[in-house]
Amino acid sequence: MDIIRHNCDENFAQTEKYIGLTIFRATYERIKSYTDDFIRSNTRLFDKRVREGKIRDCHGDLHAAHVCFTDDICIYDCIEFNDRFRYSDTASEIAFLAMDLDRYQQAGLSRHLVNTYVGLGHDEELLKLLNFYKCYRAYVRGKVESFKLDDPYIPEEEKTKVLTTARSYFKLAESYV
Repeated sequence: MDIIRHNCDENFAQTEKYIGLTIFRATYERIKSYTDDFIRSNTRLFDKRVREGKIRDCHGDLHAAHVCFTDDICIYDCIEFNDRFRYSDTASEIAFLAMDLDRYQQAGLSRHLVNTYVGLGHDEELLKLLNFYKCYRAYVRGKVESFKLDDPYIPEEEKTKVLTTARSYFKLAESYV
């Protein structure tokens, strides 16, 4: 649970400089307050998931661009550079892909993914954590897009698209609050 708190605090600290650019102050404050309250109110649930082995070496970056359909399903490009981002709650992994499906306006497919995982994994607690982790993952994507605005090698015309994408992720994150 300390790592969840650390990761969330780090996200908010790293995005403060983008308030007014990619994220409105009210959105930032609302998501931060929701996150703090959720973590504080669900300490026992997070601790229980740790005890039950729900924290594992996962993919860490499981979104639609990393899933390929061939004769089977191929999931690639996991995070290898930072164990803290890869070792996480399995609910966070499923929420990441579900959030991305929501972003692509595939809410039905998102629900199907979650319900299938809950059924096969016998993990109904995931449903209590789903919006929290969807919010967290959308926020991370908004943060990563915002970072691109500081990259001198990205052309200005591309930064206009980056700005729009970052804003859409922060708006999506707020929708889960």
